[in-house]
Amino acid sequence: MGVLQSLVLKNRSYRRFKEDENISSDFLKELVSLASITPSGRNAQPLKYVLINTPETNLKVFNTLSWAAYLKGKGAPNEGERPSAYIVILLDKHISENPFCDHGIVAQTMLLGAVEKGYGGCMIMNIKKEELSNILNLPEHFEILMVIALGKPIEQVVLETMPQDGNFQYWRDEQQVHHVPKRSVNELILKIQ
Repeated sequence: MGVLQSLVLKNRSYRRFKEDENISSDFLKELVSLASITPSGRNAQPLKYVLINTPETNLKVFNTLSWAAYLKGKGAPNEGERPSAYIVILLDKHISENPFCDHGIVAQTMLLGAVEKGYGGCMIMNIKKEELSNILNLPEHFEILMVIALGKPIEQVVLETMPQDGNFQYWRDEQQVHHVPKRSVNELILKIQ
């Protein structure tokens, strides 16, 4: 297995962390540095970032996020298991009205960088955006696109073969192991010409 494949396999959507394990501002800046060298639609580079790693602000951000909808109320991490840092990805509308796919590219890149250093995270797009904008005191020309929750993961995530019925919903078993069904490569390839 190659290095990249190993990192991709370790890069799961983690939702439970060692909340008291600090993530430094310098490390968050390293992740944004990775994002700064990724491809960008039209090379516009319209994304900006807010880095958060203090307990007070972490709690405020946490309260604006919705977690793991398939787990029906059990998806949000408990106190002590919450992220120890966040990166809020913003679209600067003074540069562009359209992020294209830039936020997906930078989010995956930053999460791979986090995994490489023993951290993990989760991309969250179910956000109370107006509330979070007010908390962060953002000027109106910044649109919140995504929040990346980061920390030292304490949960085990297992990839499963997609069941015959095609049910792609993830679940947790009695031991709180998180199971994620994945489609096979053969199912993903429509044809080879």
